[in-house]
Amino acid sequence: MTAVLPPSTLTVGFDLDMTLIDSRPGIKAAYEALSAETGTFIDAGQAVTRLGPPLEEELAYWFPAQDIPEMVDRYRALYPDHAIAATPALPGAREAVEAVRALGGRAIVVTAKHEPNAKLHLEHLGIAPDAVIGWLWAEAKAGALREYGAQVYVGDHVGDVRGARTAGALSVAVPTGPCPEPELRAAGADVVLPDLTALPAWLERYVAEHHRG
Repeated sequence: MTAVLPPSTLTVGFDLDMTLIDSRPGIKAAYEALSAETGTFIDAGQAVTRLGPPLEEELAYWFPAQDIPEMVDRYRALYPDHAIAATPALPGAREAVEAVRALGGRAIVVTAKHEPNAKLHLEHLGIAPDAVIGWLWAEAKAGALREYGAQVYVGDHVGDVRGARTAGALSVAVPTGPCPEPELRAAGADVVLPDLTALPAWLERYVAEHHRG
């Protein structure tokens, strides 16, 4: 197990899909590949409007319950060839991770995505967090956030807000995914930024006002 730094160390967690990366083109391509292979209609354009929850929840719209475990495995196998190269970083993603490091902190990624595929995205884009923890959604993210001592969790979905609040971390939200600002605020986000380009300046203020104080 990775050693956890003392609580005094600044640790910022990030969601992946629609927070650090615009995964819509890649996920759309992966769903289209799965649809073509299985002969089952999947409205990939509609599917990418619902990003955030686990893959199983989306596949349940298109496949009977007994087929979902097999389809999960097949989707994940198809994913690297169809989704990685097609997926860009969102504006400010690299700079946000680097801003944590510049303040002497540690950046981790906590995501519902299949962990090996999450790592492939980050490697392809040259984003290098200190740890990547996958397969966690909403409140389940709290365990990893607590383990790593994260004081802040940055995400785009109300599920990310719930995960941060369950962990006792500050919820910083960006409306770059399916949830607009009013929905994020109603879910309990402590801070809503327009996108990650605003995070470095906010983080500097946060550290000056809270962490070092």
